[in-house]
Amino acid sequence: MPKFAANLTMLFNDKPFLERFAAARAAGFDVVEYLFPYEFPAETLKAQLAANGLEQVLFNLPCGNWSGGDRGIAASPDRVAEFRAGVGKAIGYAEVLGVSKLNCLAGKRVPGFSDEDHWKTLTANARFAAEALQGSNMLLMVEAINHYDIPGFFLNRTEQVARLIEEVNLPNVRIQYDIYHAQREEGELAATLKKYLNLIGHIQIADNPGRHQPGTGEINYPFLFGEMDRLGYSGVIGLEYVPEPDTLKSLAWVKDFGYRL
Repeated sequence: MPKFAANLTMLFNDKPFLERFAAARAAGFDVVEYLFPYEFPAETLKAQLAANGLEQVLFNLPCGNWSGGDRGIAASPDRVAEFRAGVGKAIGYAEVLGVSKLNCLAGKRVPGFSDEDHWKTLTANARFAAEALQGSNMLLMVEAINHYDIPGFFLNRTEQVARLIEEVNLPNVRIQYDIYHAQREEGELAATLKKYLNLIGHIQIADNPGRHQPGTGEINYPFLFGEMDRLGYSGVIGLEYVPEPDTLKSLAWVKDFGYRL
């Protein structure tokens, strides 16, 4: 049976961020994730997790100026020092929060550099990050993002992430498989899960179109959840969707599909 995590960046977003932990617990979650912790002291976030009996499973490495349009810098040839400094910052937060998985976003192509430049930078940075995370027994996730939502994003397909993992050649690098992005970019969801399950370290979900909750679009989530169980996926599934009309009403699908939080 799937284990679901509330993505606090996306869910309960009618509340200030620090109030979302209690809201997630009240809704029945005991696992959370979110994009970034860096706006708050790590001890403040740890206190929210402890007060609400929550486990946090994931957050992203620093991704540059998110509000200014950055969507990751791991493949940016001109920002290597910034990326590598961010790895240390992320590990510090993860150690306080008890998080064992950090997600790496390649980011958008930088004008003036070739795809080869970007690939070499991404490979070297991913290896640097994975080596650093090994010392703290953490896994490095790498996520592909569809090119419709983020034009110019450097990694779009699951097979590209698998190639990166092969080239980095370290045991603690995994695919963060976002089913919404995968559906928009490549489809073949069940076949991809089967092909790459041994490399998938975390799964996130939303339906398409609209990026709303399961049951609002074209993706057959009851079938996919059954496939995950059949294939032996034992990790957490992050609910990284835009709730419609609000978070609590959006969670009706969990019971409708025969699951529980």
